[in-house]
Amino acid sequence: MDIESERRRLLDAEGGDGDPTGLMSEQEAYLSKVKNRMLYLATFASVLGPMSFGFVLGYSSPAIPELARNADPRLRLDKDQASWFGSIVTVGAAAGGLLGGWMVEKIGRKLSLMLCSLPFVVGFIIIIAAQNVWMLYVGRAITGLASGVTSLVVPLYISEMAHERIRGMLGSCVQLMVVLGIMGVYLAGLFLDWRWLAICSSIPPTLLVACMCFMPETPRFLLLQGKRQEAKEALRFLRGEGAPVEWECSRIEDAYAEQSSSFQMSDLKDPGVYKPLVIGIMLMVFQQMSGINAIMFYAETIFEQAHFKKSDLASVIVGLIQVVFTAVAALIMDKAGRKVLLTISGAAMAMSATAFGVYFHLTPKPPSTTSLSLLMQNVQSQAGEGASADLAWLALTSMAIFISGFALGWGPIPWLVMSEIFPVKVRGFGTALCVLTNWSMAFVITKTFQNMMDALTSAGTFWLFASMCTLSVIFTLVLIPETKGKTLEQIEATFRGTSGP
Repeated sequence: MDIESERRRLLDAEGGDGDPTGLMSEQEAYLSKVKNRMLYLATFASVLGPMSFGFVLGYSSPAIPELARNADPRLRLDKDQASWFGSIVTVGAAAGGLLGGWMVEKIGRKLSLMLCSLPFVVGFIIIIAAQNVWMLYVGRAITGLASGVTSLVVPLYISEMAHERIRGMLGSCVQLMVVLGIMGVYLAGLFLDWRWLAICSSIPPTLLVACMCFMPETPRFLLLQGKRQEAKEALRFLRGEGAPVEWECSRIEDAYAEQSSSFQMSDLKDPGVYKPLVIGIMLMVFQQMSGINAIMFYAETIFEQAHFKKSDLASVIVGLIQVVFTAVAALIMDKAGRKVLLTISGAAMAMSATAFGVYFHLTPKPPSTTSLSLLMQNVQSQAGEGASADLAWLALTSMAIFISGFALGWGPIPWLVMSEIFPVKVRGFGTALCVLTNWSMAFVITKTFQNMMDALTSAGTFWLFASMCTLSVIFTLVLIPETKGKTLEQIEATFRGTSGP
């Protein structure tokens, strides 16, 4: 009996009645028998990592103003120190991306995720116990390292667990939990001082370790390690007892049999390797060059010019916008598709960034562009009071559209696509390069933002961001393949120019 006949027999034997009309494909017949309850549970456990990551990113916003006026001179931050306190996370995260790429290949996805929770907790403990500014830096760098590992491992873990029908929705939950973590720390910052806020921020990674103890390793990694029986047990846990998991197990094995067991540098000549690598890296470049950090830097000043006096509450509103539209993206991801959402997102950001440039061009004296002072939450607008008030509606509208557009596409989708497009033998290497690119670009743009303002003016800088968003739309339409509804093996076959399993 050949393998296709055996698969059909297993579908009927394990799944019950099967498809009496014969019109349903094997893939559809299999998915009709899958139950997603435990898959949802495993996804929830894993995305406690991105929530921890969100707490790290958001922590500096409420903590820096307090530390800037700290009564203890050993912990008091000046503007330059505050800048490093906020940005050193990106340095740690870039290193974490490289470390994560090695970890997922050597010890697996599950154990990598569990271990990365430790530097989250250790970093926050160092911050809590800090006696000088350098201890604050070290704590932030260590939590950044954990964030870099998490931003690589969790999308990979989810994409290798999930089936193609809901992989987009579950993969989008990574970014959703990041922005929920950011909003959560903003809310907690309304009531807690910086030390209690660090204690609060250590709760999600602690829960992550506890929950992941009961979750399986990904079936694909287990099969790659030759652990077939364990892979079947993992699939049975994730798909439900009634699903004919032997069929999915054999399908994955067939795809893996065509590859060498390990990645070699000579593989970079293979279009199935270099094409997804170029796409993944460029997605990360365009995400950071969209100007999202600049918009977030200006958010407080824009609210102040619109006479919204409670800037800490304004931060919560910005976070809420991100949460709502990221949730919308997650719900429609597997229906609308990645390309459509990236295109809409890029177009919305291009238009709103252009409008921002118009706002700064028309305002007699632009607001202070010192990102350090913005981070210190002590920005004093120098714009003509009447003119800036008249144009405040343009800035507020542009900011709302930009943040909504980013959350709908260019926020979650680069991480999702990164986890989908790489062949198994290059998955660790490829995702590590993408994460390194993302965090390196974030650091460079954050630290050179003031220089861009000085060289190009505020209006010119935002028009540059608008042009990059326009290029991202062209890049999406021309080069990015649609991955919705495809298995990871089918996506891989698309890049190789062959038909998938």
